Amino acid sequence: MKVGSSLLIEADGHVRRPWLETLVADLAGRHRAGQKIILVSSGAIALGSRRLNLAKGGRGTLEDAQAAAATGQILLAGLWAELLGAHGITAAQMLLTLGDFEDRRRFLNVSATLDRLLSLGVLPILNENDSVATEEIRFGDNDRLAARAAQAARADALILLSDIDGLYTANPAEDPAAQFIPTVPDIAAVAHMASRASSSGMGSGGMQAKVEAARIAHAAGIPVAIVAGKPEHPLARFDETGHGTIFTAPDALTARKAWLAGRMQVEGRLTVDEGAVKALKSGKSLLAAGITGIEGQFRRGDAVDVLDEAGHPVARGLIGYDAADARAIAGKQTTAIAETLGYAPRSAVVHRDQMVML
Repeated sequence: MKVGSSLLIEADGHVRRPWLETLVADLAGRHRAGQKIILVSSGAIALGSRRLNLAKGGRGTLEDAQAAAATGQILLAGLWAELLGAHGITAAQMLLTLGDFEDRRRFLNVSATLDRLLSLGVLPILNENDSVATEEIRFGDNDRLAARAAQAARADALILLSDIDGLYTANPAEDPAAQFIPTVPDIAAVAHMASRASSSGMGSGGMQAKVEAARIAHAAGIPVAIVAGKPEHPLARFDETGHGTIFTAPDALTARKAWLAGRMQVEGRLTVDEGAVKALKSGKSLLAAGITGIEGQFRRGDAVDVLDEAGHPVARGLIGYDAADARAIAGKQTTAIAETLGYAPRSAVVHRDQMVML
């Protein structure tokens, strides 16, 4: 479950403690019932900026945000540990960066740590390590971090507590005719409805980040619920009413392909012709002959996106060639590759077993 800054922290920087106590009571009840819970909690920058008296909520500069995060994270962790401890629940803290999920080995380490903590009856509290992250290596919002953590933990579901009760056909604050969407079976059909705006001004993702989180979880077969978090006892309320937007999920991809689909960084892009697009959609590997353009300086094994000629993402995969060799063989038939490179070529530029369709 993910809790955003606007739910935890008032506009003046104070903790919404009475509300938080009701949420912890909900969590404790589910913990006693045997559910294993991982919590992704925002709020470190908001807490730290108030303690340091920083302007613009600590987001005026990158340096301010990092200082606020470092100061606020200890306050945030202490708050959760205190309130959960009152219910006999041990809390653990994990601070994560984008690289912890983009690198396959580190992703598996995160998975193993979460698994062990849960087996010990501990409730892990996760947050992005904003004290060291920069714009180039950030999730940028905890919705997507929560989705990646759900993948790593092989979660049964992901709940995103929000300052709005779900997804609408338009921003309900601006359009009174906006209609609530209770169920989303096709994420692509609703992506244009999501706004990046955060109604509180404290968050960083808005509804667009939540839809992207649902896409990441979707690849792992994990359903996602966007639920109103402002009322007291928000989980109990959701349990009673069922009100929220549910993104249903299909059968999961293989673990490796789900990890690929959830990646947020790629090292290059390959543009392919119409014939290659049809081949990929039929389950075939990407051959050099179908490549019409290459961007990026990647190495063999790096993640790349495959685009159609209109620039739309078609697939993502781990490439079998370094960038220089890929450029040398682009557009060539397989029989001509050995002569071009001077060594026996691999069977595909991106093999279907190392690829996921987008």
